[in-house]
Amino acid sequence: NPYAGLVSHLRAAWLSGKTRPMEYRVAQLEALGRFLDEKKQEILEATALDLGKPSFEAYFTEILLCKNELNDTLNNLSHWMKDEHVCKNLATQLDSAFIRKDPYGVVLIIAPWNYPIHLFLVPLIGAIAAGNCVIIKPSEIAKNTEKLVAETLTCYLDSDCFAVVTAGVPETTKLLENKFDYIFFTGSPSVGRIVMTAAAKHLTPVTLELGGKNPCYVSDNCDVHNVARRVAWGRFFNAGQTCVAPDYVLCSLEMQEKLMPALREAITEFYGSNPKESPDFGRIIGDKQFRRIRALLCSGRVAIGGQTDEKERYIAPTVLADVQPSDPAMQEEIFGPILPIVVVANMDEAIDFINARPRPLVLYAFSCDSKVVNQVLERTSSGGFCGNDTLMHMMLTSLPFGGIGNSGLGMYHGKFTFNTFTHHRGCLHRSMGLEAINAPRYPPYSQQKLGVLTTATEIKRRGMCTLL
Repeated sequence: NPYAGLVSHLRAAWLSGKTRPMEYRVAQLEALGRFLDEKKQEILEATALDLGKPSFEAYFTEILLCKNELNDTLNNLSHWMKDEHVCKNLATQLDSAFIRKDPYGVVLIIAPWNYPIHLFLVPLIGAIAAGNCVIIKPSEIAKNTEKLVAETLTCYLDSDCFAVVTAGVPETTKLLENKFDYIFFTGSPSVGRIVMTAAAKHLTPVTLELGGKNPCYVSDNCDVHNVARRVAWGRFFNAGQTCVAPDYVLCSLEMQEKLMPALREAITEFYGSNPKESPDFGRIIGDKQFRRIRALLCSGRVAIGGQTDEKERYIAPTVLADVQPSDPAMQEEIFGPILPIVVVANMDEAIDFINARPRPLVLYAFSCDSKVVNQVLERTSSGGFCGNDTLMHMMLTSLPFGGIGNSGLGMYHGKFTFNTFTHHRGCLHRSMGLEAINAPRYPPYSQQKLGVLTTATEIKRRGMCTLL
């Protein structure tokens, strides 16, 4: 296996204990901060070449949000690393019971192409903070960003403990044959199954950050213009290539008629009368992805946009009206600048529609009536939820981010990333003396011993009394 030597090298470094001291972890995290500062312009240029990503969007998602994660981790790492002392029963009152925060060992992070810095760097921050050695596999599809990461990141990090592997599908398959102690994958559900199958051969735990069709319910009782701006921003940000973008709208026929002019107005406000000329609208990552997205335009009817240019990999911000559940746009995650609108009679029908499909990565609900938003929240299941806006839940390091079911497994962001890459080791440290305390648990057994042991270990439900 071409990667066996690299994995062994990192494992030896981890076994040496090099990554465990807090000072070492802090130094490596601070080096990541220097990478973001010193390579800012190169990051903006690489993501512009790969995705036509506007510098505003690139700075916000690839640099600022990463620095927020980094600073949150540096601010709290000493507290997160501490042993967590836990409650004890009568039998262990004289002992020390605690949770030790251990690193897993050698972990693998496989990143996607749509946010090619953010989606490897945020998990990397948590993996380093937790004391692991890491192999990073950036996406080969975002070629310019992959080259930048491969050539420069290792100049900032300790090469004994951290490595970048550039690989396509065949090489990644070989990489996954090695035994890792944890695998963190972001990508599609189909590839997630492949990763999980490879991990299962070594009983390696995984976090799978996948995708799916994120519903966006819009009630009849809402500010249409605010809804249009917030939905259009979330859908067309990064040219729709965002795993948490609203994938389709569910609303009444009446609301669809109100939304159309408001969405048209919002798109014009954001990108001008010809979005193709806007410096604030990106491009599709590759020809294969362009052709797949373009084929979805046959769903329903094109109410707004619909223009394409294969040479530029440009697809205009597009809204499809009167889309049927059986249409192609409703059979797969769109991952592009197309927003289908599916008509439902009411909130109950919308909820039934959502619950009849795989659980999404995020669910959006818009209404001026908070009871409606809460009803959608309470009667559905999704990885995350955001009421009366889109994408904004991603900005908080205090909220866990992750999927459920088909949309993923596990969570991260802020402390949740540290916990993901940490083995919570239950520990009990007892005295070598005081052996008389242990006598009730030893044979020969008796009812008297059982009574003593029960009194010393039993957990009773609060507020319960025993009637004699």
